[in-house]
Amino acid sequence: MPPSLEQELPVYTHPAFRIDKAAALALLRERAFGVFIVPTEEAPFAVHVPFLVDVGDDGALRVELHVARANPIHTFIGGGCKALLVCQGPDAYLSPDWYGVTNQVPTWTYTAIHLKGTARVLPEANNLRHVDRLSGFFEKRLLPKMPWSRSKMDEAKRSAMVKAIVSIAIDVESVDAQMKFIQHKGETEHRGAINGLRARGYL
Repeated sequence: MPPSLEQELPVYTHPAFRIDKAAALALLRERAFGVFIVPTEEAPFAVHVPFLVDVGDDGALRVELHVARANPIHTFIGGGCKALLVCQGPDAYLSPDWYGVTNQVPTWTYTAIHLKGTARVLPEANNLRHVDRLSGFFEKRLLPKMPWSRSKMDEAKRSAMVKAIVSIAIDVESVDAQMKFIQHKGETEHRGAINGLRARGYL
């Protein structure tokens, strides 16, 4: 059997950097792009994908994404398998020289969320609705542009698109989220890091 992702791909979250589920959900919806990983007999298999996140009545998260049918990752899912979705936000190198205090070390500031759960392949009948929801989500960001819709495609092209993808759902079982913004340092260091990043055009 394929190895367990829980055993092979743990994530360390420093208590000072951990963020709650609400903040994680906001970041997931802001980024809506990540790395989907499933186990195989040889090694984890990964693909970079946009995704949607839904919240059930019970508060549980459900992720929906798709891959090209030509991508073999969906064949490793079978009737369902453990999976990991990694979503990363902004990141940057922090130079110790920026802090304004001595005896500091280099570090990296970043935001990251790891979602673990069970992935399953959805019926092909779901593909059209999935594309509508996914494109609609991103098209809203382009307003006031008139949103694109599949009505702009002819039937042959639309049918080919539906058959060329495989939609996948992940029932999320755990959320590990962190924002490493040097929360453990003082105001002087914070102001120095902000000024350093601003000078580099990151802020």
